[in-house]
Amino acid sequence: MEKSARIYIAGHRGMVGSAIHRKLLSEGFTNIITRTSSELDLRNQQAVKDFFAAEKPDYVFLAAAKVGGILANNTYRGEFLYDNLMIQNNIIHSAYENGVKKLLFLGSSCIYPKLAPQPLKEEYLLTGELEPTNEPYAIAKIAGIKLCDAYRSQYGCDFISVMPTNLYGPNDNYDLNKSHVLPALIRKFHEAKKNNAPSVVMWGTGTPRREFLHADDLADACYFLMQHYSEPGLVNIGVGDDIPIKDLALLVKKIVGYEGEIEHDLSKPDGTPRKLMDVSKLHSLGWKHRISLEEGIRAVYEEVKGKL
Repeated sequence: MEKSARIYIAGHRGMVGSAIHRKLLSEGFTNIITRTSSELDLRNQQAVKDFFAAEKPDYVFLAAAKVGGILANNTYRGEFLYDNLMIQNNIIHSAYENGVKKLLFLGSSCIYPKLAPQPLKEEYLLTGELEPTNEPYAIAKIAGIKLCDAYRSQYGCDFISVMPTNLYGPNDNYDLNKSHVLPALIRKFHEAKKNNAPSVVMWGTGTPRREFLHADDLADACYFLMQHYSEPGLVNIGVGDDIPIKDLALLVKKIVGYEGEIEHDLSKPDGTPRKLMDVSKLHSLGWKHRISLEEGIRAVYEEVKGKL
């Protein structure tokens, strides 16, 4: 990417988009195009069409999506499927119509079958049943990968897809009704410490294992792939290591400095038993993560503790 290129970041205020924005600014890119959701409704086909025709971006990072944890995914099933399909369809098609040089589409590790072998290899896509609680979101993201591949095949578009593992970092969502597990644990332990609560309740058994990648590492990987990768299919982005949720809770408890107990609400779902990414393809391309989990959580907590 040329330093003067016009680069559109869809979803620049979200955790992923803002990390990509910071990365591009740090690398000296100055011609970055952004729109808030109130300025441009990405679900509106005509609005997106008009935006692309006017702005003519050279490169696109498609990080805009309707996202949430188990509860939100399972409750707003129609919205998660419709909104995400519309957002990505409109952007990908307009990118093709306006001659965008390259587009990077961001998916999610939930695209893989619930009981796929671990670690998750890129070729396991569409080899089994999805996790029911986030099936609508997963189906939308799978459609996005296939749309990028179809436009590459039919029209010669340089559209690539990446699948990040579980993310955390600046601009995460700490709403307990909509957040993912790590920010939810940070908020729960922080509030319990502040209120001198005797215990913190966590969902499920704590036995599922999860992999966590700092958003700044993801942005670095996306920047790297935008310059060094151009193939159909997808690339996993992760750290290649995971941790039981119970151990994650103990780590957050230590970082926050909470002294109470941890209780388990076994009426709540565990979700997928394990989601570890096989990142050998990414490593073979020449990229590896840099931020350790404890280092990353400490940095995030220092930043947000005054706002929680």
